[in-house]
Amino acid sequence: MAIVVALGPVDATLVESVLGSDHRLVTDPTSKDLAVCEGAIVRANVTVDRASFDSMPNLRVLARTGVGTERVDLGVARERGIPVVITPGSNTNAVAEGALAMMLHLTKNLRSLTDLVRDGRWQERDAFPLGDIDGSTVGIVGWGRIGQRLGALVEALGGTVRAFDPVAAVPDAIRAESLVELLTVSDIVSLHAPLVDSTRHLINAETLGHMKRGSILINCGRGPLIDIDAVHDALRAGQLGGVGLDVFDDEPAEPHPLMNEASVVLTPHVMGLSRKAAAQTFADAAHGVRDVLDGRDPAAIAP
Repeated sequence: MAIVVALGPVDATLVESVLGSDHRLVTDPTSKDLAVCEGAIVRANVTVDRASFDSMPNLRVLARTGVGTERVDLGVARERGIPVVITPGSNTNAVAEGALAMMLHLTKNLRSLTDLVRDGRWQERDAFPLGDIDGSTVGIVGWGRIGQRLGALVEALGGTVRAFDPVAAVPDAIRAESLVELLTVSDIVSLHAPLVDSTRHLINAETLGHMKRGSILINCGRGPLIDIDAVHDALRAGQLGGVGLDVFDDEPAEPHPLMNEASVVLTPHVMGLSRKAAAQTFADAAHGVRDVLDGRDPAAIAP
């Protein structure tokens, strides 16, 4: 019986139902469990470095819940012939809806208006103007599954979509030829690009200067896509009118002055973990582990 360890919390009942009776899931593994395990299911905030791989000498497959692999040492995995399974598509709709929810929250000034009603300041309601997705231009950075789904949602609400992706193909009708072009024309910018060297601090003091004054910035991609200090400065200066963050440089997130601003909405990297999406992610990861342990090719692995 092959032992599969969970590195981080997983839905044990769901994972066990996929793994079957010939594979045993250990949800709180000891060093002895790691020493004999053949599979591992790894949550997004868990780092798997060379020492981690050394602690699992019998490992045959590692499944990452999601698609980001920046916390996994892929070089070591390749050295040892260990496929790193990823789960693309399992949380596409959830993340896109999460980004849209942040846009609506900030566009409709929900935090300030909630405080106004709670504090009995009804007569001040005209001091908090509301915006619309309808008629706005929403710039999407990263035209993968999530970016495309978000684009469809925005268009359904009457918004105009523009997209920039330095790698993936973007339809001519909505393509921005450069990041600067996208930032210049967008009322709202939503980040869904992968984290690589060229996208680290993609949004910085210089690029923020190209954004429309009072525009909204959403990041449900990866924390280091933005320079959080520069974003805070832009918000305080009025260059940005609102910021929504689901991801951070370090997670759990370190306290930052940006978090105290009224025109900011924050979530703890959960936009891809709706009940439906989380269940699909765990199931896909478990299927990938079982496929490899049973001698089949998994649906998707990290390059």
